[in-house]
Amino acid sequence: MAVRRRVWHTKSGERRESWIVDYSDQQGERHIETFARKREADAFHAQAAVDVRAGTHTPVSKSITVKAAAEDWIKSVALEGRESSTLAQYRQHAQHINDRIGGVKLANLTTPRLNTFRDNLLTTMSRAMGRKVMSSLKSLLKDAQRRGNVAQNAALAVKRIDADKRSETRFKVGVDIPTGDEIRAILAAAEPRVRPLLLTAVFTGLRSSELRGLRWSDVDLKQGELHVRQRADRYGVIGKPKSAAGHRTVPLGPMVLNVLREWRLACPKGEHNLVFPTPSGGISLHNNVVRALTASAVAAGLTTTKGKPKYAGPHALRHFFASWCINPLDRGGQGLPPKVVQHLLGHSTLAMTMDTYGHLFPADEDAHKRLALAERALLS
Repeated sequence: MAVRRRVWHTKSGERRESWIVDYSDQQGERHIETFARKREADAFHAQAAVDVRAGTHTPVSKSITVKAAAEDWIKSVALEGRESSTLAQYRQHAQHINDRIGGVKLANLTTPRLNTFRDNLLTTMSRAMGRKVMSSLKSLLKDAQRRGNVAQNAALAVKRIDADKRSETRFKVGVDIPTGDEIRAILAAAEPRVRPLLLTAVFTGLRSSELRGLRWSDVDLKQGELHVRQRADRYGVIGKPKSAAGHRTVPLGPMVLNVLREWRLACPKGEHNLVFPTPSGGISLHNNVVRALTASAVAAGLTTTKGKPKYAGPHALRHFFASWCINPLDRGGQGLPPKVVQHLLGHSTLAMTMDTYGHLFPADEDAHKRLALAERALLS
C-alpha cells in the first residue's frame, strides 16, 4: 500500500498533479484511488490500512454515495415512528448535505474532507442550522456504518459546531416576556372562545403542540391538575410528547379550573375529545393558537410601532409562565426552585432550564453576609 504523486502537463503547458493511493483490499484485490490533495490521499491511505487489517474495508467501486445513504437514513428514521415535522427537518438537512457532497462515495469520505464540508456550512448558513446539518450527517453515517455500507464514521472526528454564546440574547420582561399588566390586558381583551386557551397557556406553560393535543381525559377537574400525555404536531397529527420529560403533571389554580369547567360545557365535541379543538371539533393547527394570541394582543393595544402584535408567538406565554414560577412571592411569583420549574416546563435537563431562564432567578443578596459568618465560625 503506497501513496505516490502523479505529475503531467496539459496541451497548453499547464502543470497538473494528483495523488494516488495504490493498495490491495482484504480479499487481495488491487485498487487505485486518485485525490487532488496530498492530505486527502494520506488520510484515505491511513484509514484504508486500518480497515483492511480489520477486514472491514469497502472499496470505492463497491461503495454507495452519500445521497443513497441519506435516503436509507430517512427511511430508517420514518420506520422508528418519528413525527412528520421531524422527518421534514431531516429531509431539509439531507438536501443541504446532498447539495455539497451527495455524489461522493462513502468510501471516499475522510475527516479532512468533512472538515472542509463543516467550514462550508459555517460560511453559507446560520450557525444554528449548520450545527443541525452536521449532527444529521453524523447520524446518517452512523446508520450507513450499521448497514455495513461504510467501515468508519469519518465525521466523528470532525470538530463540532458549538452554539455562538456571544450572539445569544437573554429573554427580557416587556420585550420577549409579557409583563403581568400585559397578561391581564391580553386576557381581558380575548374573545370568550379563546380565553380558556390563553388562560391555560399562561398558567400551565404548555407548548402550543401540547395545548392542541390536550384531551378532557387528561384534565382532572376534581384533583386540580392536568396530565401532558400527547401532543399535536404542525400537521395536526397526534403523537407522544417529544421526550420522556414531556410526560408530566401540572397543577391547576382555582381560576383556571373554573374557566375550564365552564368551557367544557361549550367546547365543541369531536372524536379526539380535545380541550381546545377547532369549531368543528377537529385538531387545531399551530396557526390557530398564534391567531388567538395575536388578535388578543392587538385588541389589548399591545402592538409595535408598525402596528404588528408585540407578542406574536404562543411561546411568549410559556416564557411568562416560567418567569412567574421563578419570581419570588414578594414580586408576584411562586418562588419555585429550578428543579421544580424544569419539571413543570417539561425540559429534559436542568441545564436547559438554567440556560434559558437562569438569569431570571433572584440573586442571593445575603451571600456576602453568610460567607462572613461562615468564615468566623470556622476560624474562631
